[in-house]
Amino acid sequence: MITCALALAAAASCAATLMVYGDSLSAGYGLSQEQGWVNLLARRLHAEQLDYKVVNASISGETTLGGRNRISATLKQHRPAIVILALGANDGLRGASLDAMRANLEAMADACRRARTRVLLVGMRLPPNYGTAYADKFRLVFSEVARRKKLRLVPFLLDGFAEKREYFQPDGIHPTAEAQPMMLETMWKELWPLLTQP
Repeated sequence: MITCALALAAAASCAATLMVYGDSLSAGYGLSQEQGWVNLLARRLHAEQLDYKVVNASISGETTLGGRNRISATLKQHRPAIVILALGANDGLRGASLDAMRANLEAMADACRRARTRVLLVGMRLPPNYGTAYADKFRLVFSEVARRKKLRLVPFLLDGFAEKREYFQPDGIHPTAEAQPMMLETMWKELWPLLTQP
């Protein structure tokens, strides 16, 4: 029994790390830890027998500037093989400078590249009440960064249910537990090639 436990511990220590680096949408705001898409991802990886452990380094309320400021230390701490970079929503909700947001995302991508970490960039979109011009430019930032830095891109984390009120908590911003599997499926399509890349 002890030998088996030691073998399991050794296997876990050898697993590559996948780090989710996002905001409340990834931190599972308003949900139990088990319900969030990041935990569902960890379970999917186990079910698929893919040798990754998942670290959720997401912080509710985080902006791209906050993420940029802590990325180097977080990479050093966890040494991930893959980073899911899911920041930007709070920049948009605050009407922040899109040029600054773009620069912050690119700086985080560069930090990951220096650490020899593969990156999946996750895009977001804003509700129409933020104005068409700003919302369109906000959406395009993610595809521009992905193109310039040669990153795989999930165009929109809330794809398929963003306009369905029943999939959101009372604040109208954070998805419910029922929406989390859909978020995982949206993520999985673009993540799979990185997971299987030699």
